[in-house]
Amino acid sequence: MMNFYNHKTASKPKEKTLKHSRLLFVLLIFTSPFLVAQNTTDVTDKDALSAVLAAKEKAETMGVLVNIAVVDAGANLKAFIRMDDSFLGSIDVAIKKAKTSRYFNIATGDLGKLTQPGGIIYNIELSNNGLVSFPGGVPIKNNKGKIIGAIGVSGGTIEEDHKIATYGAKSILTEKKTK
Repeated sequence: MMNFYNHKTASKPKEKTLKHSRLLFVLLIFTSPFLVAQNTTDVTDKDALSAVLAAKEKAETMGVLVNIAVVDAGANLKAFIRMDDSFLGSIDVAIKKAKTSRYFNIATGDLGKLTQPGGIIYNIELSNNGLVSFPGGVPIKNNKGKIIGAIGVSGGTIEEDHKIATYGAKSILTEKKTK
């Protein structure tokens, strides 16, 4: 059998593909600033820090040493503080409480009720590289009620953690109303 492969015409599709690839690359370079702009449904760094500091202040008035984490709408860590002498083991727990709350858009204590033996999502804590389903994680909402992140607190009792997290989450809205 004869081979009719023509090397001259075979390279033309490759050249066309290369030109398209270059064009796509140039477009990506010039449009990338628009692709990574702050999502308006994300908690801002200013608000995340404000929530952490408000929660820290609440913890101080309660005499509780805690770790406090805020994640954005994508469950990425946005702000964190470890109070002096708080438990080292609570660092990861605070972050996971915030992430868990954002992953499921629910307070972690409420999620915990569904994860008990016989519950509809029993053992879900084993997913997502480990979740925390006891109180201390609370969604953060904007003034329109849209979830823009979450806050997680760990180091006190679960009741104290929940109270501090709730205070931190609500502080952003309270602060904006007073301005």
